Formats: sequence, C-alpha cells, structure tokens
Amino acid sequence: MSALSPRHLRVLRALSVDCFTSGETLAQRLGCTRATVHNAVRDGMRAGLPMQIVRGRGYRIARPVTWLDAPSLQDALAARGMVGEFHVHLASTNSHLLARAQAGAPHRTLVCAEWQSDGRGRRGRAWLAGLGTALTFSLLWRSRHAVAGLAGLSLAVGVLLRRALVAQGLREVMVKWPNDLVVGEAKLAGVLIELNGDMLGPSSAVIGVGINVLAGADMAQRLGRSVTDVSTHLGSVADRGALLLALAEALDDGLAEFEAHGFAAFRAEWESAHAYQGRVVQVCGANARCVSGRAVGVDDYGALLLDTGAEIRRFHAGELSLQGGLD
Repeated sequence: MSALSPRHLRVLRALSVDCFTSGETLAQRLGCTRATVHNAVRDGMRAGLPMQIVRGRGYRIARPVTWLDAPSLQDALAARGMVGEFHVHLASTNSHLLARAQAGAPHRTLVCAEWQSDGRGRRGRAWLAGLGTALTFSLLWRSRHAVAGLAGLSLAVGVLLRRALVAQGLREVMVKWPNDLVVGEAKLAGVLIELNGDMLGPSSAVIGVGINVLAGADMAQRLGRSVTDVSTHLGSVADRGALLLALAEALDDGLAEFEAHGFAAFRAEWESAHAYQGRVVQVCGANARCVSGRAVGVDDYGALLLDTGAEIRRFHAGELSLQGGLD
C-alpha cells in the first residue's frame, strides 16, 4: 500500500458527503491537475474511504467523516505543555514514536496519524482501520521508575480512556483485561504499550491507542468478530479532534497519578468497570492452552485473579488473552 500524501489528503478533505463534485471543479478550486484528483480518490479508496463515483457528476464521500485540524490540535496540546506531532500517514504511530523517543523526543510527546496503515496490537496482531474511521495515536511517557515500576500501566490507561469516553457520553463502555475497551461483547478500542529502560530506572513507555470512531459494523463483518464504534453509541458522528483532546487530557492528568501511586490507585475503579468481573472466563496462552475460572479482580500490579475453584491463580498479561461469555 502506497503512502497517502498531504497533497492527496487535501483533495479528499475538499470532497463532500452531501453532494457530488466534479474532478474539473476540484482541480480548479485546489490549483491542481485532474490527474491529481483522480489519484487522490484512488488512494483514498485504497485507504478505506468509501467513495461514490458517478460519470458526469464526479465524486462524493459515501459517509460522514471528520478530519483532524493539526494546527489547532497542536496549539491545544501545547497549552498543556505537551508536544503534538500530526502526520497524514504513518505505518504505525508506536513504531514512529519509539524511534523518536530513542532520538530524544521530549516527555509527553503525542504522535497522531490521520491514517495508520500497519497498526500493531498485542500478540503480533494487526490493528485495522480505514481512513477517517479511527483515532490512532501514541503518547511518550518518561518515568523516573524502572520498567518493573510500570506494572499495571495498560490497565490504568484503560481506566483513563474510559473516564474520558464516559464524560463524552459513552456510558456503556467497560474495560477488558488486559488492554481493551468494549461495549457489551464488542471491541471499541485497544491499547499497546512498549517499554524501554534500565532495571533501576528511569524508563519510558510508548502508549499506543486505537479507537474505532466510525464503521464498526463494517469492521466486524470484515474481521468476523464483534466490533463497535464511538459514533454508534453517541448517536451522531463523533468529532475525532475533540475526542483526541479529551483522551489526551485524561491520559496526561491520570498518568501523573500513576507515576506517584502506581496501579494500586486505579485498582478499585478498574475492577468496578471490568466487563467480565465475577464472570466465568478462560485465560488462554499462545500455545492455545486455556485455564477456566471466575474473574475475581486484579492485584496491585495488574495481574488477573482467577478463581479456579481449587485456588486463586494470578495471570500476567504477556502472551495471554481473556475469553469471556462462558457463564
């Protein structure tokens, strides 16, 4: 998949969901060639943007989409002392920020892509998202603690994201151990955290977040599993820029709390919001071996506590996954 260029994104942003616009009109308005318009539409469709093309009428985006206003978002983040980097296209915001972190990027740098083409999830899975349908960003958090002192960070991040989403009106969202947000059985968002540091500290965390904003039903059909999106539950198309700021502010404030007190400060809130709390589940490893039991909570380090009937067992995230809906 070729990169989406700023020039082509400019063409796509000029298209409307309400009416058709001819290639000639777009080219005149933007001062480009009709070939540029054609290529931009082609690249947009390859990136997952649904288009309607009618001979003699032109082009129209087939569903509403909100674009990110990078300058205003950078200003809003700067007002909080954060650094915002916005890109038209990145393969992975986490991979990009990991490289930037090694080159000395400052604490609280946030990298966001209008479109992420090769996003990564836990256990080597891909994070799939079409252009304009998701919010994908990564935040660099530099900590005075050693890597071991960041145990439970992914769970704390889930709590913070949930706080922001509930404040936006999405009250049904819950967390799922160890790094997902769900509504019912359907996945809404995922978190991928990559750590670097010494045994005695300091350390750094690149916190990657992917949230479905639109077209969850399309993604569910494509993946063959339950997926949902923010707009479905709000009843209107969510503004991705406003959502990004709300999430960034919640993370910025809450990670300072995590830095001071660790996951123990979030444990009770996480357990109260766990979609599978008190339910019979399976914890499965990469070798497909599973252990069944009742999810009774987590410890102060984020390990899942599973009551197997014979004992309470602790499971750390690693290559494990939780499968629910067994009771």
